Amino acid sequence: MRPYHPHPAQPTHAAMEDTRLRLTSTAGLVGIGMAILSFLVAIDRPEWFHIRPATGTSVALSHAMNAQPTTDQLRPIAQ
Repeated sequence: MRPYHPHPAQPTHAAMEDTRLRLTSTAGLVGIGMAILSFLVAIDRPEWFHIRPATGTSVALSHAMNAQPTTDQLRPIAQ
């Protein structure tokens, strides 16, 4: 029986492992770079982190809650 010799065009296990390690480390470095970039962008824009109403209705309710009554609101309703 002949010993098994892989085809020269087939990558060996060591070459595949080396490629996998290179891709993993590259993906890790890209991820770290994106995290640092996101942090730097975020610290330059603090207004992104203010709590504000999400919808127009909640904005209107928020303004109505803090508003002072006007003279029109103090008149009795004519019947």
